[in-house]
Amino acid sequence: MKGYQMCTRCVMDTTAEEITFDAKGVCSFCHYFDREIKPILERAHSREGKKIFKQMVKNIRESGKGKPYDSILGISGGTDSSYLAYLAKELELRPLVVHVDTGWNTPESEKNVKSLVSQLGFELEIIRVDWEEMRDLQIAFYKASVKNCEIPQDHAFLAALYRKAAEVGVHYILTGGNLWTESILPRSWGYNAGDLRHLLAIHRCFGTKPLRNFPMLSFWKRYFYYPFIRGIKEVRLLNYVPYNRAEAKRILSEKFGWQDYGLKHYESVLTRFFQGYYLPTKFSIDKRKAHFSSLILAGQMTKKQALEELKKPPYPSEKQLQADKAYIAQKLGLSLSQWEEILALPPRDHYEFPTSEFLFRIKDKIVNLLGIRRRQYGLR
Repeated sequence: MKGYQMCTRCVMDTTAEEITFDAKGVCSFCHYFDREIKPILERAHSREGKKIFKQMVKNIRESGKGKPYDSILGISGGTDSSYLAYLAKELELRPLVVHVDTGWNTPESEKNVKSLVSQLGFELEIIRVDWEEMRDLQIAFYKASVKNCEIPQDHAFLAALYRKAAEVGVHYILTGGNLWTESILPRSWGYNAGDLRHLLAIHRCFGTKPLRNFPMLSFWKRYFYYPFIRGIKEVRLLNYVPYNRAEAKRILSEKFGWQDYGLKHYESVLTRFFQGYYLPTKFSIDKRKAHFSSLILAGQMTKKQALEELKKPPYPSEKQLQADKAYIAQKLGLSLSQWEEILALPPRDHYEFPTSEFLFRIKDKIVNLLGIRRRQYGLR
């Protein structure tokens, strides 16, 4: 068993099982960033990159001619998707802004979404996932005791966006995901939320209600039907611009009265509990290390700043933790003792349940072999 080690450049460490280090102590995530991600981010600053971005925006605009909208823009209320909405307005795009409500919004996030979209003058559609099905599926994942209990929320979000894009007849889905703040995410820390087979397998083991209305997105629909038959593309516009998260927060706060949540993805009560308590307690995983390391590599945070932040507990306060734990139990229809029993179940691996991992690995190999992502950003 290898001993503990932290990267000399970022704050990733041996809690990520796949990590390796060179002779200088620089980790494999940093080397991957330099090789694959850094050229994309540097291109966003270049003249050629600006040209590519301008053409992409033009394509989105032209695709919407004669239609009420030119795109679907998914918004969670977090920094990245909120700034994306602001950017879309600056670019004179005409998206239908869609918020997928899985039942776990904080009051601050609901206020942020409605206020921001209203001030920008966009139309907002809120898709509410069937709560009884969502509740049953969420309990099933926590009973499975796997690392990524966020799969139900993440899967529903993307599936609902694709379904809505097809429904309104647009060819572009705009999401706030980006390489500036999310370039590092260890595979060993979770599992792919897009794997419908895996989601259904866990629900079969621990669920009690049929999933009749829950938004689902199969591998074939996402990578073949929607892109090749319906012509729908998922675009991460923030990868094409010099995006700075701290500056985005400042703009959102000053212009729209947007409220910060403190840490990434804490706009959701359940996600706050999952990242701030469940993962550190059960799996010794602190996702702040990946979030901070992404910012370090993008030049938006220093390692010293990250280490100081990591000295703080991942939860805002012990009082908030206990309040969230009780609230989640009540909302899931469980007693606090029942919820505690589920949380205390021994950890299990995702691969103890059926997956479609081989399909995603084949897809990734094809993408890498053909250089699809690099060509997308004008790289050779």
